[in-house]
Amino acid sequence: MRGAWRVLLRVRGVLPALGIAAWEAAVAVLGIPDYLLPAPSRVAQELFVRFFLLVRHTGVTLQEVILGLGAAVAGGGLLAVSMALVPILHRGLFPLLAFLQAVPKITVAPLFVIWIGYGLGSKVLMVFLISFFPVVVNLASGLLQVEPDVLRLMRSYRASRWQTFRAIRLPNALPYFLSGMRIAAALSLVGAVVGEFVGADRGLGYLILLSNAELRTPLLFACLAWLGVMGVLLFGSLQWIERWLLPWARVEAPERRTVAGF
Repeated sequence: MRGAWRVLLRVRGVLPALGIAAWEAAVAVLGIPDYLLPAPSRVAQELFVRFFLLVRHTGVTLQEVILGLGAAVAGGGLLAVSMALVPILHRGLFPLLAFLQAVPKITVAPLFVIWIGYGLGSKVLMVFLISFFPVVVNLASGLLQVEPDVLRLMRSYRASRWQTFRAIRLPNALPYFLSGMRIAAALSLVGAVVGEFVGADRGLGYLILLSNAELRTPLLFACLAWLGVMGVLLFGSLQWIERWLLPWARVEAPERRTVAGF
C-alpha cells in the first residue's frame, strides 16, 4: 500500500498533464466550439492576451481579500482569546457561530449591497464573514486543547493565568491558528468573488459575469484558472510560513491541528 502511494506521489504532476492532453484532444476530435468548451491551448492564449486585464481586476479582488481577511484575523483572534479565557463565552457563542457558518453566504450577499452599497465595503464584509469562522474555531481550540498535566505543572509553579497563557496556551495554539488561516485564505477568494457576483463593476467576479453574459467562454475559463492559481499561491504561502515558523509542529497529525476544515 505504501508503495502505491509513493508511485502516485511521483506521478502527481503527470496525471494533470494527461488530463489536460485528453481535454485538448477531445475538443479537437469532437469539434466543440469555443463558446461551449474551449481547449486548454485556447485558454492559455486568452491568459496571455488578456494578462493585463486580469492583473487590473486581480488588484481589486486582492484588495478585498486582504482587508476582509485582516479584519477576520483581528476580530476572530480577539473573540477566540475571549472564549478561551472565559469558558461561559465558549459555551454560549459556539452554537451561534456554528449557526452563522451554516447559513449560505450567497443568500446574505444581496443584503450587504443594500446596507452598504456596491462599493468596496460589501465585498470586504463578505470576505470577513466567510473567513471568520475558521479563524475563531481553530484558534480557540488550540488555546483550549492543552494537556491537563502541563496546566497542573504551571499551577504547581504558581504561574499566573497570563503566564500560563503566554508560555503554554499561545504556543500550543499557533499550529491550529495557521491551519485555520490556510482555510480562511482559500475561502476568502470565494467570498470576494461572491460579493462581486452580486454587485460590482470591477474585480475577477465581475469579469466572470461579463464573460458569461457575452459568451466569451475562453476568458471565463482563463479567470477560473487565474483564481485557482491565486488560491494555490495563498494556501502554499501560508503553509510555507507555518513550516518556517513552527518546524517542530510538522510531526503532528494535520487532522489534530485543523478543526474547522470547511
